[in-house]
Amino acid sequence: MAMRGLTVFIADIRNCRVRELEEKRINKEMANIRTKFKDGSLSGYDKKKYVCKLLYMYILGWDIDFGHMEAVNLISSTKYSEKQIGYLGITLLMHENSDLVRLVVNSIRKDLDDNNEIHNCLALHAIANIGGREMAESLASDVHRLLVSPNSKSFVKKKAALTMLRLFRKHPDVIPAPDWAERITNIIDDYDLGVCLSVTSLITALAQQYPEAFMLAIPKAIMRLHKVIVERDFSADYVYYKIPIPWLQVKLLRLLQYFPPTEDPNMSEMLHNVLQTIINNSQETPRNVQHNNAQNAILFEAINLAIHLDCESDIVRQATNILARFILSKETNVRYLGLETMAHLAAVTDELDEIKKHEETIILSLRDKDISVRRRGLDLLYSMCDVSNAKTIVSELIRYLHIADYALREEMVLKIAIMTEKYATEHSWYVDVILQLISSAGDHVGEEVWYRVVQIVTNHESLQEYSAKMVLHYMRSPHCHENMLKVGGYILGEYGHLIANLPGASPIEQFNTLHARFGLCSLATRALLLSTYIKFINLFPEIKGAILAVFNQYRHVLDAELQQRACEYMAIATMPTDDLLQTVCEEMPQFPERESALLSRLNERTGQTEDKRTWNIGGKDSNEKTPANLLAATKERNENGSVDDLVNSVSNTSISAAGGENGTVAPANGSTAPPTPAAPAAKVGLTWKDQLAPGHENWYNRLRDGTDGILYEDSILQIGIKSEYHGHLGRLAIYFGNKTHTQLNSFAVSVESPEGLIVANSHTLATSIGPSTQIQQLYSLECQQIVTEVPLIRISYQAGSTQSIYLKLPVLMSRFIEPIQLSSADFFGRWKQIGGAPREVQEIIKVQGKIELERARSILVNHRLGICENVDPKPGNFVATGVFNTSLSGKVGCLLRLEPNHETNMYRLTIRTTSDVVSKHLKEILHTALLYRPAPSTR
Repeated sequence: MAMRGLTVFIADIRNCRVRELEEKRINKEMANIRTKFKDGSLSGYDKKKYVCKLLYMYILGWDIDFGHMEAVNLISSTKYSEKQIGYLGITLLMHENSDLVRLVVNSIRKDLDDNNEIHNCLALHAIANIGGREMAESLASDVHRLLVSPNSKSFVKKKAALTMLRLFRKHPDVIPAPDWAERITNIIDDYDLGVCLSVTSLITALAQQYPEAFMLAIPKAIMRLHKVIVERDFSADYVYYKIPIPWLQVKLLRLLQYFPPTEDPNMSEMLHNVLQTIINNSQETPRNVQHNNAQNAILFEAINLAIHLDCESDIVRQATNILARFILSKETNVRYLGLETMAHLAAVTDELDEIKKHEETIILSLRDKDISVRRRGLDLLYSMCDVSNAKTIVSELIRYLHIADYALREEMVLKIAIMTEKYATEHSWYVDVILQLISSAGDHVGEEVWYRVVQIVTNHESLQEYSAKMVLHYMRSPHCHENMLKVGGYILGEYGHLIANLPGASPIEQFNTLHARFGLCSLATRALLLSTYIKFINLFPEIKGAILAVFNQYRHVLDAELQQRACEYMAIATMPTDDLLQTVCEEMPQFPERESALLSRLNERTGQTEDKRTWNIGGKDSNEKTPANLLAATKERNENGSVDDLVNSVSNTSISAAGGENGTVAPANGSTAPPTPAAPAAKVGLTWKDQLAPGHENWYNRLRDGTDGILYEDSILQIGIKSEYHGHLGRLAIYFGNKTHTQLNSFAVSVESPEGLIVANSHTLATSIGPSTQIQQLYSLECQQIVTEVPLIRISYQAGSTQSIYLKLPVLMSRFIEPIQLSSADFFGRWKQIGGAPREVQEIIKVQGKIELERARSILVNHRLGICENVDPKPGNFVATGVFNTSLSGKVGCLLRLEPNHETNMYRLTIRTTSDVVSKHLKEILHTALLYRPAPSTR
């Protein structure tokens, strides 16, 4: 039945010629609706009508601050039209953090349990559109039930799958995907291809997060593809321009790329037939544009899968010929996909000869009228570059750089710099290219590029003279960029003396070349050049007078940094002797070998979409850590029995009932402690750090200085831990013991690791723990960068209601330190070389009670520092050394002195490392450890 009042209201609004008249009509209607709602005697029809008016006003952009409860009440109506408006109202007027969300959860759950499929769909729409954490935690299991239920209609299953996908993308930790993996994966076999399509989208997202749990999707995806493509078993309803359900084919082909190749020969043969059939079908002449688009979409995804499975196969060789035809196509989309797929092939294969045949065509794509095609051409050139063609590609890119789009230039500069460094056969060529790049690219050269030049020149003595000569040449050009001045300032300050006898490169000419542009530079560059000038005084005393005049001038500038440098350098340069000057201006030591920061910068620019990339732009070494390769490596380690002494030691640690009235589980290390009450359910809306279990600090502090023991214990659960570390790698075994006489169900564990620390589990954990038994989980750790936070772990299980425990894992930065031994001369030589602040930190620590030297020694040893005996001249002082290891940021040397004062019960802790961040954090770790006094364990 039409709502006449709503129709009249909409007509009145449309007839308003100016905003003032519309506002007047809106305010009048709002006042009328408020009055009607206050009466409380409205029929369902009237509520529906007034809520519709409010929604129309909201859509027009007016703020609606009432009527929410009426919309909530409409959800409970038995009439479809009223229920529909109620759901529309809460979807539009509520957001995920609204206080009213919890009021509708029970109504939504009731509609999910209803036998009316229409009501099911309305509820699923509301969950997907609002999608808050509270709604996800409360209703995810109901959505899952509708998805896997054999009684659910096909259209309900499709909506349930997409709703689950929305909840997982919004709150991945709420969905226990490993527990549901088998039942969700079985739906790929559903007779309805629409259901299969929806659930494939869901599985693709889940498999990227939990690849091992969804390995059983591989045979099902292959068999479904075989049925559709080879056996031609499909419904006519899903044929799109003579192509059977192309969307499902594309999604299944892409899903298989997240897993390593199957080892089942039958499945491999079946998949080979599928791919060969797709290649053969692509030879047919397309009937129209739509048929052509669908056919190409399937073909390109099939080629990507074939490359993923075996880049040397016969199918890939056929595909290479097809791609060569596509990159010459007149259609922009086809050229784009051809270049991208060929870049994929170049990124994983060892044989680039077939691709190099089309090098001229690929270079021409840089001048395509479409910028997206130009980007793919750049990616392909970067991926196919090697020693044999590096000079050609780099010279073409530099030539193109002058006319390239501004949006492309920074990315081009990074890729040129990486290729030049990676494939340079002559050091002089590397210097020429990079200096030419800095000179021509100007503002598009990031800090990382000239930092890297400085590192390489410093570490290669044969480059230093040539680099100084070339940078002086470039600085004399009329359009010298500021980045060139930075490079010149550093290189001439360190190695200018090597060219001082060459014509045109005398000390005063070097100084004049730099200083001619001094006034045009930024403050940071001026500060760098002042440091260069003080080095010139040490290298070339004959130009000291000219440089002192500059220092004297800048002693009075407003900028504090320049003023301080000028004053300090002036003081050093005018001292009676040159001892301090020579010490300050000693030649820079070589930089430690580490991964180029240019690669990290390039990876940052390659943004991730909703789905993870199945391959990375670059050579074969750039694709060692793709999802499928990592999963294959993990599987291989598990099959090779890499469960070593650590796991065996955990396996031998049994959990058994202690026989007490409370059924206590005996700890692994023999210590006992009073159990804490069972953990409460997780609080919605708080971060993990805000929900740490009560009393967790006591357990954490005991483990902070050791490698094994009890991490947490309450009346239901006991959590123990064992660990071992070597260099930047570590392994962590955690065992979970059920102390009760009933089974714990829906058991799930997730870890939140800080940036720079990779925490990966080795297998899927069981979802239940039997009475008085334990289960174990092994994690591998990799410290990639300096880490100042510890990982957090969340344990949830069903015991009457859902219980959640949040804990800190004792994986401190010091775990990745390797102890070393130094002689007295070596220690104090490095101590002096590191220097003072900010790399030196010092603190006076007053302890409670008397100083215990043996306890202090054990703390240093437990934090993996090597104690050097007879190094400190004062007996009783501790001297300790170590090397902090990371896989990406290199190594950091750590030196430490701990001086106890028995009279005042104080320690003086002094730490010097080659990183101020490591110095500060290591001080905090040891400060806490020295102050902590473990409470005596009691039963």
